[in-house]
Amino acid sequence: MDLYDGMSYIYTVYKEQSFTAAAKKLFISQPSLSASVRRVEEKIGYPLFDRTTKPITLTEYGRKYIESAEHIMQIENDFTDYLNDLENLKTGRLVFGGSSLYSSWFLPPILAEFNKLYPDIDLEIHEDDSVNIFRMVQQNEIDLFIENYKLAPSQYESYLYGPEYILLAVPAKYEVNDRLKPYQLPLSIVLGDDYIEDYIHPVPIKEFADYPFILVKPNNHTRIVSDQILQANHMHPKTLFEVDQQMTAYNITSSGLGISFVSNTLVNFVHDDPGIVYYKLDMRYASRSLYFCWKAGRYMTRAMREFLKMLNESRL
Repeated sequence: MDLYDGMSYIYTVYKEQSFTAAAKKLFISQPSLSASVRRVEEKIGYPLFDRTTKPITLTEYGRKYIESAEHIMQIENDFTDYLNDLENLKTGRLVFGGSSLYSSWFLPPILAEFNKLYPDIDLEIHEDDSVNIFRMVQQNEIDLFIENYKLAPSQYESYLYGPEYILLAVPAKYEVNDRLKPYQLPLSIVLGDDYIEDYIHPVPIKEFADYPFILVKPNNHTRIVSDQILQANHMHPKTLFEVDQQMTAYNITSSGLGISFVSNTLVNFVHDDPGIVYYKLDMRYASRSLYFCWKAGRYMTRAMREFLKMLNESRL
């Protein structure tokens, strides 16, 4: 039995967690798939799957087999990428990952520019949370992804794209806005980033202590920033909702239900909303950077290199 056929069968069963589902994906019968896997297990001398669990799980030997299989597939993928490079970017694929905000608003105009330069490169976007994005990157399913904080260089390499800032978004109907007018940021200043200058002062956030907040869920970097700001000001406001995405928090604020922390990236794309007033926050916490990241040590395809080159040249 061909080693690569056996490996692909076993890897598909592992991914699908089911012989039935794997057989359908492979377009073969379940008995044939089971027999193929058993022949590999007999050759190895140990079972790779615990068939008594639902869904099926890997045995100790199975986990090591999958680890080795992924290493082999990485070598194979690297060679395929190398061959694509020889085609002078007339074929190939570039897969991006990011949160809903970056995938929906930030990435598309950048990818449109790259597509003008290299129309034959297939572009894909995976929109998901950081946990799943990291998993897909480690499994070589994503080439480049966007993150808003510096990741461990032992695991990820990165290209610094530029700064990003967190703002306070407050429903315009709140009476507290009347006495805080000197701190309010006109949209023109937000879009121009002028609020980062020292002459524009951060809002005294304690003024909002008695108002409800809309926060993104823990482990999101925006939540980390918002928690730091609230803790630094000894605030424990009522949390009306915890949501998955900044965009959801922004829309809830727009409806007048609560205050949220949003990035200038988001505001730059959604533009004016008469239902929201923006305030500058303490830049010790509210300033961060956007990075394009990739798995450390992986082969850099020419498409990846040309994309990063385009980003660099666009900033000159």
